[in-house]
Amino acid sequence: MRLPIFPDGVTHITAEIAFQRDAGKVYYFSGHLPVFVHDERDLATFRMFTSQLAINGNVTQPQISRIFGVPLVTVKRYVKLHRHGGVRAFFVAPKRRAGRKLTAEVSQQAQMLLNKGLEVPEVGRRVGILANTLHKAIRDGRLVHNIKTKYF
Repeated sequence: MRLPIFPDGVTHITAEIAFQRDAGKVYYFSGHLPVFVHDERDLATFRMFTSQLAINGNVTQPQISRIFGVPLVTVKRYVKLHRHGGVRAFFVAPKRRAGRKLTAEVSQQAQMLLNKGLEVPEVGRRVGILANTLHKAIRDGRLVHNIKTKYF
């Protein structure tokens, strides 16, 4: 008999570490012992645990990449995140940047022009910002654009 012994249906990462998907959960095994479990859709926990496996020397980064189909550069990015920020870094909401172009003053000018019936690209040219920036603000509800359809 060959040791370690694993449950049926596991996928081996290494000779000592394996995983199995079952009922929406992912179970990690060291031999026959389950060592960790997370929800199948919990990407942050997956990244945290696989990074921890790599940092502890249980698996290599290329093994994680190959077995789970994750680009190697992504694995390296999350291993670095774990080394520098620890487990907590995986569960922090990403920082949102504040817009630099669509200031309160520019937004007010753009809204006045939109209220006059000008099209978004023309408003963008007049206030000096990209039409794409204005479209994002309209989608987010920061600006209002009443589109009047012309029928010929």
